[in-house]
Amino acid sequence: MITSLFTERLYLRKMVPADSASLFKIWSDPDITKFMNISNFSNEGQATEMIHYINALSKENKAIRFSIIELTSNEIIGSCGFNYFDFENAKAEIGYDIAKQSWGKGYAPEAISSLLNYGFETIEMNRIEAKIEPGNINSIKVLRKLNFTFEGTLRQAEKIHGKFIDLNMYSKLNTD
Repeated sequence: MITSLFTERLYLRKMVPADSASLFKIWSDPDITKFMNISNFSNEGQATEMIHYINALSKENKAIRFSIIELTSNEIIGSCGFNYFDFENAKAEIGYDIAKQSWGKGYAPEAISSLLNYGFETIEMNRIEAKIEPGNINSIKVLRKLNFTFEGTLRQAEKIHGKFIDLNMYSKLNTD
């Protein structure tokens, strides 16, 4: 499994524990975690635990998450990656988050395009999915910009913060 990807403005590097302070700043912001399946973090140790958890999944080729580093500033501005791989069916699910001060600058589509290229060309996925809460308008705009197809709403698909929520299913095929 690859550990880094580059775009014109970004360096995507597999998360390491040293990223915990920067990622804590992002994951402690309720505006960022509002549509994530985590509550906003209250201490840096939670970010460290999350990195260790994700990296354990990565060792088993079940998932991988990258810190998104803006090349000019060398600052971590978010994270993205594959939440799971289903190699038998050649599909994967992506997830991403961007720090609020970096919203609206095109970083999310740029990072996700890099993931798509890696997923389709290197590990030969046929399908890449994204499950988005219907209210997450910014994320939906990103997926539309990348020509994902809206497939429908999964009603009460997950339990987050003690209640069942709907998720919109988006996908992109290798042939799209």
